[in-house]
Amino acid sequence: MLEVAVVILNWNGKHLLEEYIPTLLAYTTFKGADIVVADNGSDDASVSFLKIHFPSVKVLELGKNYGFAGGYNRALQRLEARYFVLLNSDVEVTSGWLDPLIRFMDDHPEAGACMPKIKSLHEKNKFEYAGAAGGFLDKYGYPFCRGRIFDVTEEDQGQYDTVRRVFWASGACMVVRAEAFYDSRGLDVDFFAHMEEIDLCWRMQRCGYQLYAVPQSVVYHLGGASLHEENPQKTYFNFRNNLYLLYKNLPTKSLWKVLFVRLILDGVASLKFLAGLQYRHHLAVWRAHLYFWSHLGMLRKKRKEMLPDRSGSVYGIFPLSIVFQFYIKRKHNFNDLKGRNLST
Repeated sequence: MLEVAVVILNWNGKHLLEEYIPTLLAYTTFKGADIVVADNGSDDASVSFLKIHFPSVKVLELGKNYGFAGGYNRALQRLEARYFVLLNSDVEVTSGWLDPLIRFMDDHPEAGACMPKIKSLHEKNKFEYAGAAGGFLDKYGYPFCRGRIFDVTEEDQGQYDTVRRVFWASGACMVVRAEAFYDSRGLDVDFFAHMEEIDLCWRMQRCGYQLYAVPQSVVYHLGGASLHEENPQKTYFNFRNNLYLLYKNLPTKSLWKVLFVRLILDGVASLKFLAGLQYRHHLAVWRAHLYFWSHLGMLRKKRKEMLPDRSGSVYGIFPLSIVFQFYIKRKHNFNDLKGRNLST
């Protein structure tokens, strides 16, 4: 059995593999780590390119595009390792990036997963949207991070250089204990793309595992390689999957109250898109809600099936509305938030 399998999921990303695989191979010096590319049915010669130019990289051909969740589930089932590293194809690693992450996991058996500090490849002095220095969730299900709230990313001045327990670790770069991954039943394929790692982290917590950000490791993320933020399909997945996330995991006592508030807040978001003449994004919000409410039967069954006997404590839910804090109180930095007792 391998100690570590660093797994990159690829779909028509030959240009990204060409750009970032050399650095990954040069800087992954941890003994017992293998680099694996799982290909989601690419038709851009990604597979032949890897076999010719990077023969040391193991290639798993999945045959078609199963999305982020389905692709990783299938790939990891074909590997045996103590730890899986989920790594986006558009991530630039740094020297020795893997060592502190694996060392932390070895020293903390309660950790189901951990993540490095994720910074922007475009602006290397700033945090990157997809994870920054560790993820949290507010009481209405809005994700935010140390170093990023909504679309505001902070400059990294060392303010988040301490190891910190978090609610979720980023799928852009996440070390997952294989035992925890399978104990919590892996990624949910119904998400297809976006927020599936938050769902996984929530279920890992319910299984008794903890999540951490380990900023002694640093990587740089390009972002938007699969779906750019201007693509209305990304808006659709973000809104739909956020509703999925809440319905699957919230306690019954708060579920319907939260969904009612989200219906109002998502309506406001759609009107903001409309006012900005972003008609396709406006429609994407309502398509997301239509799909969600029309599939409650399927989700109800899934809610009952997903770990009904697991009741581990959940850490990292901000007890206030991050929307109110950000837009009304103008709190744009994580350290500006008041009442940051982010545990329940």
